[in-house]
Amino acid sequence: MPDAKDIPSAYVKDKRTSTPSREELRARIPGWGVDLDPADRPSSRRLNYAPDTTGAHWDFPDRQPERWPRERSIEHAFVTPVFGTGQPPKGLSGAIRKFSYARYSEARVGHWLLLILADRVDAWEEHLRSFTTTRPDNPFTETGIKGEFTHSGLRSRRGRADARHQLLDPVVVGGPWLAAAWVTTWGVRRLVRAGRR
Repeated sequence: MPDAKDIPSAYVKDKRTSTPSREELRARIPGWGVDLDPADRPSSRRLNYAPDTTGAHWDFPDRQPERWPRERSIEHAFVTPVFGTGQPPKGLSGAIRKFSYARYSEARVGHWLLLILADRVDAWEEHLRSFTTTRPDNPFTETGIKGEFTHSGLRSRRGRADARHQLLDPVVVGGPWLAAAWVTTWGVRRLVRAGRR
């Protein structure tokens, strides 16, 4: 066992050294404690509230009008004076987001899990919406499957620590597309059979 004086104080039950005083620290470390006096702090002018120097012409900023009821945490009485309007909630994903904000506090896991679910639903809504356009999503190129064959996908990951994920990645990326194709095929067959009867 090493000698007691050689053991760092962080590893023992009782610290053997007392905390140095301010004067000792100031003498040992150049510049230590320069901001102890509030008058010497570079930010002391910011710490002193002087309403005449802010240049603001209001006590509370003008509120941006809400074109639709915005999602807000149940802990807050109103949204911030300025907020984004670029992505209004729409469809099933928007309903899930609104339910998450209306039902759960931001401190609850359910709130965030519903928001993650809404993001996944939104992605699938956009995939389905793309099929109504002239340029639908192409799962073969957009999921990276084509790159696996044209840009040495398997060889580039050889020797990496996350190599065991290679078997799971195609399932995670391509699995939802295959499942959607199977459900679509199954549904079309059912409709055809029902039409023949």
